[in-house]
Amino acid sequence: MKHFLLAALMLIAPAASFAQPKVYFTSEITPASLVKIYKALGVEAKGRVAVKISTGEGGNPHYLRPTLIRELVDHVNGTIVECCTAYGGTRQDPAKHWETIHDHGFDSLFAVDIMDEHADIRIPIRDKTHLKYDIVGEHLANYDFMINLAHFKGHAMGGFGGVLKNASIGVASTAGKCYIHTAGRSIDPATAWSPENLAAGPTQDQFLESMAAAAQAVHDYFGGRIIYINVMNNMSVDCDCDGTPEAPELKDMGIMASLDPVAVDQACLDKVFNYQGRPGDDNQPLIQRINRQHGTYITDYAQKIGLGSKRYKLINLDK
Repeated sequence: MKHFLLAALMLIAPAASFAQPKVYFTSEITPASLVKIYKALGVEAKGRVAVKISTGEGGNPHYLRPTLIRELVDHVNGTIVECCTAYGGTRQDPAKHWETIHDHGFDSLFAVDIMDEHADIRIPIRDKTHLKYDIVGEHLANYDFMINLAHFKGHAMGGFGGVLKNASIGVASTAGKCYIHTAGRSIDPATAWSPENLAAGPTQDQFLESMAAAAQAVHDYFGGRIIYINVMNNMSVDCDCDGTPEAPELKDMGIMASLDPVAVDQACLDKVFNYQGRPGDDNQPLIQRINRQHGTYITDYAQKIGLGSKRYKLINLDK
């Protein structure tokens, strides 16, 4: 009898509908709205809380400002966490990275931790198509909970950057970033970008697949003690890792949040692609950047490997 009732319910509502994650949205981009959308998720950040953001490359004005995120970080008693980059700039070297963190005003308001300042560790990875493990900053082990607080915008290599990029490239150490970018071919920034290595691959899709796999490794590492927030402001076609980004041509849209990283990135993509742009508020440059890099494939692949769902239920907190 029990099996008959279950089968009847499944005929009324397809199984996929049971699994649809919730994505919360607000058009307000304020310190208070960040706290509001965090609370809407219904999961309390407990213990030692890492707030993963990008502190922004020197010269980039588009990163999430300390004044915007302060109420949320204070509310959860969080520590801002970052890792060094894998290219020349103001954040590859820890000493320079600390200077950039200071110049951008983070260390005057928050505890800040460069997780790979001294070493890195390897954490397990489920999808071993390209990577054998994920290489992350060793201080990741110091935290019980993560708030993945991403700035949604374009990206020169990934097409766009949201929570999936923030979990994969963002949490990876310098060696880990090389490992993901080369789809498992190199961990050395001195050789990862050599003409020989670049000529040998990987393909763009292999790079995106590696990012999805690394994001899943971080998700699994926290075992449900992680939430995802995308802030859709200052949406340049270029990432916060670019010291000379293009000016945003698309107006600010709001904040999305979910317990599902695939759903929240997909919701942001859907909002950008379905937007009716106009002069002075044009979504086409960002769409073109995303399409140029086949950027939407990362959510396809992330869903395929079981990280999350591209189907979601959108809940508008403004109503």
